[in-house]
Amino acid sequence: MNYLEALNYGNCLLKKNNIINYSLDAELLLASVVNSTREKLLISLKKKIKSKNCAMYKKLIHRRQNNEPIAYILKNKEFWKYKFFVNNHVLIPRPETEILVEETLKLIGSNSSKNILDIGTGSGCIIISLIKERPKCKGTALDICKNAIKVAKINAKMHHLQNKINIININIDKFLHNKYDLIVSNPPYIKKFEYKRLEKDIRFYEPKLALEAGINGLSKINKIIIKSKILLKNKGKLIFEIGSKQKEETKSLLKKNGFYINKICNDFSSHPRVIIATKLYL
Repeated sequence: MNYLEALNYGNCLLKKNNIINYSLDAELLLASVVNSTREKLLISLKKKIKSKNCAMYKKLIHRRQNNEPIAYILKNKEFWKYKFFVNNHVLIPRPETEILVEETLKLIGSNSSKNILDIGTGSGCIIISLIKERPKCKGTALDICKNAIKVAKINAKMHHLQNKINIININIDKFLHNKYDLIVSNPPYIKKFEYKRLEKDIRFYEPKLALEAGINGLSKINKIIIKSKILLKNKGKLIFEIGSKQKEETKSLLKKNGFYINKICNDFSSHPRVIIATKLYL
């Protein structure tokens, strides 16, 4: 089998199973197996594949055919300007979350030394991206899931930040340390009944703990707001993601807890996605 025949095989199976980006996915999987890039692959279509690589490629195609996300199969995902290790213990970083990183960076001068807390860090992609861009800052990253903490530590080490980010396995309810200049979070915010309607890629593979947040989808957001009131310095900033229909309820929760709402940023579909708020008083 050569590259072209392998790609045709992958395309056919993935297309039959309604995988949206079937052609791209087949190329990425083949490139990973033969240790090449997509670009080199596509100009070497007549090149033969070793039998062991062919068998591995077919296994990966069948995993993708069963809706397993490409990021979990390849064990990496690009986010911001960097590559991160991911597995099914952490949420796959989304382009929408880059809005959170971008907006947070606007609040930190290039030579500032801010103390940043990331609640529910998952892969660590948010806090790592921030510290990479603002190296004088220091970070603390929390997650309730031990396996997510392992992933975040792998990524911190991969980006040479293991000494600049304190990664802790703890429930936010039990965390009482320090006062922070900024708190960032991409919390779970999907309603219980909406979770059951999610695409198979998400529902069957990504961690429910990082997605679902009770009947109204606001349980974790409410907890983060209440805890941030304690953990932030006065005039400290809280920057976090919300669901597309949670703007008004979240604004109400922030105001009730003594926050001034600075800005609400829309995502690429023009839905409210990131809120920036300032703590005014205890």
